[in-house]
Amino acid sequence: MVDRRAIPAALLIGARARQPSARLGVRRFRRSRNRTAEASHAVPTRVAIVVWCLAGLAAGAAESVVGEPPARVRVAVRDAAGERHVDGAVVVEAADGGLLLELADQRYEALQPAAITSRAPLPPLPPETHRDLGRRILAELPAGFDVYVTKHYVICFDTTRDYAKWAGALFERLHDAFVGFWRRAGLEIDEPGRPLVVVIFKDRRDYEALAAREVGAGAGQVSGYYGFLTNRVTTYDLTAAAGLPRPTGGGPGRLGLEILARPEAEGLVATLVHEATHQMAFNCGMHRRLAPVPLWVCEGVATYFEAPDLRSQTGWRGLGTLNRPRLDRFRRSYQAGDLERMIRDDGRFRDPDTAVDAYATAWALTWFLMETRRDAFVNYVAGLAAKLPLTDYGADARLRDFAAAFGAPADLEAAFLKHMDRVERRRP
Repeated sequence: MVDRRAIPAALLIGARARQPSARLGVRRFRRSRNRTAEASHAVPTRVAIVVWCLAGLAAGAAESVVGEPPARVRVAVRDAAGERHVDGAVVVEAADGGLLLELADQRYEALQPAAITSRAPLPPLPPETHRDLGRRILAELPAGFDVYVTKHYVICFDTTRDYAKWAGALFERLHDAFVGFWRRAGLEIDEPGRPLVVVIFKDRRDYEALAAREVGAGAGQVSGYYGFLTNRVTTYDLTAAAGLPRPTGGGPGRLGLEILARPEAEGLVATLVHEATHQMAFNCGMHRRLAPVPLWVCEGVATYFEAPDLRSQTGWRGLGTLNRPRLDRFRRSYQAGDLERMIRDDGRFRDPDTAVDAYATAWALTWFLMETRRDAFVNYVAGLAAKLPLTDYGADARLRDFAAAFGAPADLEAAFLKHMDRVERRRP
């Protein structure tokens, strides 16, 4: 985690005035007493993304080479923490020498130029197995954690192994569906080139102790989050929080049936899939970490995928299922002009009074575009994937790009609302 003291300036993205203690690089969600898919990850707070307010860090001024392996360096640093060496791959180099590095455990660390005393090249990292990465991360976690490995995931947990296996099966199903869906849609994406890391605590108390360092004082309101700077999904055993029974034996399949038999299951599965979808999107080339991707796209994709299917033991079968809680919220809350306001900036997501509504509108717009303008949406998302980390993307540019892909928001609104009315009427 980046120490605030080492950052000369920060750009606060989506920070809520009620929670000024929000920390770096985390997208997070309020925890709700109403454990529905609508409320379980209702209010995002993409917080404090590191930005150097130095000469030349306007869009395009930072060096970041697309399509080439980043150079690895060893940087000698002298800052408030003392003298140390930081080894990592260069993600962004500011014009004045400030660096954003990716460390071996996938975390980002920002180094201000005044703290850098020297740098030297390093050879590429040797291949690392899933378990090697798991052991590296276990060293950062409290005692008692273990590692469960799947084909694409490293799950570090101190809850039951059956819960870790059940979560792993859910994530793997999501991974395959996500990659297959976007490839069939024509989007050029890659399988993640390294394991995806998930950290699962056994209970809320232990989770909050760690989450407070990334999320801040609002950790108690958060049931799970994907961290831009850590590249991890962090959560806890939600069966305990929901009052679900601990597994009584019989493996993850039986645990899955126990979980899905409870009314809280819908929100539980939606939360996990929502966060894991963000992680997939930021690791397969759809989005780039710390790039200025509009929140309506990030959240629209995640809500498009999150709808659970409680007929499956994992609780999730595929995607494109009608997200009824989001549809209901959209129908109740949408007002004329909300579409353009959401495209222009992320303000409605930042405001706790409108954030749940913004999520619903993002889902509805994504649903509409996927059903009526799929090719245009895929091309639009591909254009966003080319944006570099820590660059600007202002309101005028956002509106211009959206209009070029789909037409002006004001002109599209009537067709959008008409289509969503038809969706409402065809509901069983």
